[in-house]
Amino acid sequence: MITASQQEKQRLAALREYKILDTGREQAFDDLVEIAATLCQVPIATISLVEESRQWFKASLGLTNAETPRDISFCTHTILGEEPMVIRDATLDDRFAESPLVRESPGIRFYAGFPLLTPDRQALGALCAIDRTPRQLSPQQMTSMKALARQVMALMDFRRISSRLASVLEDVHTLHGLLPICAWCKRVRDDKGYWGQLESYLTQRAGADFTHGICPECLAKNLPARKLPA
Repeated sequence: MITASQQEKQRLAALREYKILDTGREQAFDDLVEIAATLCQVPIATISLVEESRQWFKASLGLTNAETPRDISFCTHTILGEEPMVIRDATLDDRFAESPLVRESPGIRFYAGFPLLTPDRQALGALCAIDRTPRQLSPQQMTSMKALARQVMALMDFRRISSRLASVLEDVHTLHGLLPICAWCKRVRDDKGYWGQLESYLTQRAGADFTHGICPECLAKNLPARKLPA
């Protein structure tokens, strides 16, 4: 049976695979939090990703901070399950009543967090709708927010796959850039199909100068040893 600690290590490893933490603003993610805020009719919405000691916002509306400590975050609790976590009034919830996020800015009262689940059900963070007054979501809003959270993950997966594809294409480009060298004479074929000395090829492209010498192995192989006079 997997322990909570092991499960958290797996979750963090999955999060890092996306290579999204601390990346810049992206319009597609900003659009999704705008839609979430409009859908739920709230002033604050975020796409929150939970790391070891912080929750970081890939996108947010109505907040100025880019991150908050994990130990006071609502999303820390959301990622413990696969179902949405809805808090109608945080001042009445023992887990959050004394939180600085409730007692101070931004003054959270209502919170609805929808887990961002990978294909293997790792919760990386949450799509959140937040209000400064107590409220609740309708069944239709709940259903739509679940669908929107899936779209956030679809966008993250697309971003991850695109990054991997770019890396593969770069490897292909590198392979195409390998030097065709004759296995016998070690001359290099240039882009026009002409064969020339390796030194000339590198000098033209890198501006390098060369000095020449003979290594001990070649010296022993190509120059016969002198016989000492009797």
